[in-house]
Order: sequence, then C-alpha cells, then structure tokens
Amino acid sequence: MKDMSYRIATVFGLGDLLPAPGTTAGSFPTALLFFAVALGLGRSPLLGIFLLCALIASTIAGIWAAEKERLRRGKEDPGPVVIDEVAGQCVAYLCGFFVVSAFNSPSELLLFTAAGFFLFRFFDILKPWPVRQLEQLEGGFGIMADDLVAGLQAGLVLALGWPWLRGVFESFLN
Repeated sequence: MKDMSYRIATVFGLGDLLPAPGTTAGSFPTALLFFAVALGLGRSPLLGIFLLCALIASTIAGIWAAEKERLRRGKEDPGPVVIDEVAGQCVAYLCGFFVVSAFNSPSELLLFTAAGFFLFRFFDILKPWPVRQLEQLEGGFGIMADDLVAGLQAGLVLALGWPWLRGVFESFLN
C-alpha cells in the first residue's frame, strides 16, 4: 500500500521528479490532460462528467494518500505531494465548464485552459481567506482542503471573467 499511496500522492512520482515547484508539478499536467480531453470531447456533457469523476477520485484518494505520505515523510505538507493540486485544478475547470457554452476553436480552448491554470496558481500561491486558514488543518484533509478552495476561487473568477476574457481574445484576433 505504501507504493500505491506514494504514486497517488506524488502523481506517479511527478512531485519528486519535476524540477518545478511541487504545485506546478501537479497543476500543469492536469491542465494538459484537461486540454487534451476537452479537445476530443468539446463542450460535451461528457467533459463535465470527466471533470467531476477526476475531482471526486483525486479528492478521495488524495486525502488517504496525502496522509500516508505526510506520515512517511514526517512533514505536515510535503512538497512532493501534488495530488491536492490535481484536485484543485479540476475544481477550477469544473466551475468554468458550467458557464462556458462552447469552445469555438482550439485556440479558445487553449486560452480557457491557460486562464484556469494561471488563476488556480494565483489563488494557490496568494492563499486569500479562507485558503490560508484551511492550510492549517491537520492530516490529509488539511493538505487537500486549501487547494480545493483555491480551485473554487479560481473557478469562480474564471466563470465570471470568461465572457470578458473571451471578448478581449476575439478583439485581439480581429
């Protein structure tokens, strides 16, 4: 079970392998996966189902695995544990998914993906209320909770700001 919890918590070792900070090691591959899946599915309900399933699986498995890695490494929130960023990034995209009616082009999807990535990174780094307070919770739940709420904050900004961002993008292309 130690190997399984390690693989989940570090997303198959990415948290230990990538030279980027641990948070980017979890967020960036999730953004790439989202882009690839959304490119294939478009703005289909299947994309929402995929995101919801990924969120639920990464959260449930992440609480368990993050706790195991926390105990194994002897640190409250070990940097290589990046499953929390996967879950937080999924929340951000899921919130945005509910308001975006369509991705009119692959470049628009890329803009949406990048905006969701950078917004999540912004809120995860800045840690506005209540993210910083949730970071103080103990165990695997505490490791996961702050990123889930940072993802929610990013997702709300993405959802509310998307019409404006899309308009800027379209005027830039014209």
